[in-house]
Amino acid sequence: MTTGGPPGNLQLTFDELGTPLRDTTFVVFDLETTGTRPGPDGITEIGAVKVRGGEVLGEFATLVDPGTPIPPQIVQLTGITNAMVYDAPRIERVLPAFLEFAAGAVLVAHNAAFDTGFLRAACQAHGYPWPKAAVVCTVRLARRVLTRQDSPSNRLGALATLFNASTTPNHRALDDARATVDVLHGLLERVGSLGVHSLEELLDYLPEVTPAQRRKRGLAAHLPATPGVYLFRGPNDEVLYVGTASNLRRRVRQYFTGSESRGRIREMVALAGRVDAIECAHSLEAEIRELRLLAAHRPAYNRRSKNPRHAWWLTLTDEAFPRLSVVRLPRDGALGPFRTQQAARLAADTLSGAAGLRTCTQRISAHAPSGKPCALAELGRCGAPCAGRQSVGEYAPGVAAVTELIGGRDNRPLRSALRQLDELAEAQHFEQAARRRDELAALVRSVDRAHRLAALASIAELVAAAPDGSGGWEFAVLRYGRLASAGVARRGVPPMPVVDALVASAETVLPGPGPLHGAPAEEVGVLLRWLTKPGVRLVRTTRPWAEPARGASGWRSWLDLAATASALERVG
Repeated sequence: MTTGGPPGNLQLTFDELGTPLRDTTFVVFDLETTGTRPGPDGITEIGAVKVRGGEVLGEFATLVDPGTPIPPQIVQLTGITNAMVYDAPRIERVLPAFLEFAAGAVLVAHNAAFDTGFLRAACQAHGYPWPKAAVVCTVRLARRVLTRQDSPSNRLGALATLFNASTTPNHRALDDARATVDVLHGLLERVGSLGVHSLEELLDYLPEVTPAQRRKRGLAAHLPATPGVYLFRGPNDEVLYVGTASNLRRRVRQYFTGSESRGRIREMVALAGRVDAIECAHSLEAEIRELRLLAAHRPAYNRRSKNPRHAWWLTLTDEAFPRLSVVRLPRDGALGPFRTQQAARLAADTLSGAAGLRTCTQRISAHAPSGKPCALAELGRCGAPCAGRQSVGEYAPGVAAVTELIGGRDNRPLRSALRQLDELAEAQHFEQAARRRDELAALVRSVDRAHRLAALASIAELVAAAPDGSGGWEFAVLRYGRLASAGVARRGVPPMPVVDALVASAETVLPGPGPLHGAPAEEVGVLLRWLTKPGVRLVRTTRPWAEPARGASGWRSWLDLAATASALERVG
């Protein structure tokens, strides 16, 4: 539900239209160097022109001391001699000024890979972050726009002549940059007649796109410019791919441009005959709907469909001497979820060792055990109930300790594991202690996550709100760990009537079995991450949202120390 939205006759925002090319600031630049390879060869000159809407906003030009002699053939080509750069600043002094000059602009160069390669290498060598700017190469743009009849060559001199540039390129950085400005403007006029009017359209136009791929752009024409989920459907109406977007139309159009380079996705687009969309109130609803659609359709082109995230759980077996078993289906009293079977088995071994539970899979009679002690029994890590060394009553405290830890009522097994770890360290078994520390840290994280997810999934109804960044609120109604309703109150709209309407129209959710009351583990995890983001507020809840006081939450500071120690060991 969305209320207080803009009337239908309001002008679209720039975010919906893209950035018009006339309003885009370009920094057109050129380098002169001592050779062709960044690193061994250095920069001798930088020239740049800042333009917007055809108007020159500023120029930047400087010679640079490359730190190495300039080869004679380069001197002959550029006219820049060793004497000219003798008193010039080094590149580490020039870079800050150039980066400031180019900040926030689109970078343009003729054969941009060459020039940006030198600048990237210089930034990396001297500790400057490379700006995350869009880059336009006039050579690539000329290849896309011009035919052989227009210009048999895409060299800067030939293009400058074609477009009647006011400056003749001469292998000096500023003059070449000025000539490239005129070439850029000439090429932009050509692409304008092809319907390219925004920066986003220009960047999409630059890569090679097959005619069939470009013809399918019409599949996105009917989509709204709102958040939601999109579904590509194949020739038999089957779902090929599912994704989310903050702007459905803009995101789906990108699949029909050269910006989409993934081979499998291009194959999917070739098969697609229709794109459906589900509008959502906000990004949280879109993410949850995507999870549900992936589970329902298992699309062939979604990687997450190839490896569905079925969770694994730990549960105590129902026998005289219970052990921890790794299972697929959770039941009441299970610990999880674990993302992989290997992680679940490791947690089972660590917890069994801390609580004194057996790890063998044989069934043991309570009255006439007939087994033989294993190696773990000889090491003192198992009481050997299989050999009659432990009665049901003597074995029971370990079972109770595991049950209490899973329920969040006592963390004695964690404290026991920590004592074992300290004993190994005191005995100077440092490698074994480090391995046990990492195993204990993994167990603590799993128990902590399990308690947090279970605490959220146990609440019959919880309503939360997040600021939308424009003075309004994004709402979510959660019931037993599932998203039951979502909506938005725009700025100026009273929020509580919106909340009441969302609660009244929310999906009915009946609790199921297991620690998460039947909710999918991945959905509860997404909701938990959203609820713990800065700025999210609880509006109302049927009961307090609280984690177990005696679970693993109190061990988070220890986890930080363990992670730091592990990182230091890897570095060392």
